[in-house]
Amino acid sequence: MMHCVYRSLLVLASWSGLFFTAPALAQQANATEKTLSPEQVMQLVRQYNPIAKQAGIQVQQAKAKLLAARGGFDPVLSQRLAEKTFDGTAYYEYNNSELNIPTWFGIEVKAGMETLNGNRVNSSETTGTSNYIGISVPLGRDLLMDKRRALLQTARVMRDASYAEQQRLLNDLLLDAQKAYWNWYKSYQILFVLNEAVAVNEKRMAFVREAYRQGDRPALDTTEALAQLQQLQVQQQAAQLELRNNQLDLSVYLWTPEGNPYLLPDEVSPLLPGGEQLLEMQPLPVIDSLLNVARKNHPELLLYTFKLQSLSIEKRYRFQQLLPEADLQYNFLQEGNRFTNTLKAPLFDNNFQYGLKMSIPLRLSAERGNYRNTKLTINSVMLEQDLKITQIENKVKAYFNELVNLRSQVSLQTKAYANYYLLQRGEEIRFSIGESSLFLVNARENKRLEALQKLQELKAKLALAGYQLSWAVGQL
Repeated sequence: MMHCVYRSLLVLASWSGLFFTAPALAQQANATEKTLSPEQVMQLVRQYNPIAKQAGIQVQQAKAKLLAARGGFDPVLSQRLAEKTFDGTAYYEYNNSELNIPTWFGIEVKAGMETLNGNRVNSSETTGTSNYIGISVPLGRDLLMDKRRALLQTARVMRDASYAEQQRLLNDLLLDAQKAYWNWYKSYQILFVLNEAVAVNEKRMAFVREAYRQGDRPALDTTEALAQLQQLQVQQQAAQLELRNNQLDLSVYLWTPEGNPYLLPDEVSPLLPGGEQLLEMQPLPVIDSLLNVARKNHPELLLYTFKLQSLSIEKRYRFQQLLPEADLQYNFLQEGNRFTNTLKAPLFDNNFQYGLKMSIPLRLSAERGNYRNTKLTINSVMLEQDLKITQIENKVKAYFNELVNLRSQVSLQTKAYANYYLLQRGEEIRFSIGESSLFLVNARENKRLEALQKLQELKAKLALAGYQLSWAVGQL
């Protein structure tokens, strides 16, 4: 809700004070039908920009890695065949089919059928056909956390982290696109101002020349009018070049649905909303609310949270590696190829096979080193996280201050432009009745044009400051 209210505030605030400008400028919204709004730019960037698509691919890659990690718990069906015949003697024929089912708790359940025949079979082996059901249980190391569980949990965290990374990339990409858009907007507005000024001065030049021919104006006035016109034409050409370059910069972020780069046509102009409300009437966003949103939802901070979760999983796994390795394997055996319900007998009474394996390194140097390194890494990441929180909070405060300051500057500059406009109109009236000179008229006009160009620059900065504040919060 707060973000929607602020977005509405941004659109209105960037256009407040528009009625103070020249009448022709106020009607500029109807000058062309093909327009492009900042929201449309953001939508196009999200859908078709290659960097945005790459961010989506990273999410799909994380899901694929999660699927691969789940493969560690897939049931495995295996078949082993072996036969040996030497010098006319059939040593053995061996056939074993087995189903192995890993479980989340580290226990593996297996069932199989085994056939063994031959003249030179090991006396400890069971000949003929038999079947078995068994389990393998880790009693020490890998009891609470093993490599398979660690990989799966880490893959889940990385899948969630991929969404935060996607948001981080989009957040930065959209800000760059907005910078390009408002530079394009500024150069478009300045060129429009200069085009209007050149048109006015061309008419003025014709008027002064005609007055000179009729003897009403000295020849020096024609030179004054020509110099003013040439100066504005130079500025006009420079503005045209800047507009073309900024148009190319914006086109970098615009792509077609087919994946082709899109060059912004010359006839497309920035969308000009018709809001004409004063800046002082628009509420500012609450800085404390923005800071809370940034702390909870900023993608860069979420990435640190996911990184700490991943390290916590690794820490638990490394701690388990400090324990002795103790694995118990038990198989319940039956003759023939059918499983019968004879498990009522005691497990270690008859028809069973078990094994117990125990081992532990005497110094645990590798395990202790890995565990200590993981703990140190966690401490390092936590320090980085604290620093990043401070940096993000300072950015939010800085852009908030910039927004407040630019609102005030736009308001003052709007009033200053209105005064310069009145001064120029007054000087033109005095000039028309012969009480002023063309030099003073040009001087007043230059001041007005400078004020108007400055006003357009400040409006573009104000609009961009709103997007920069949303970017700093991590919600662009």
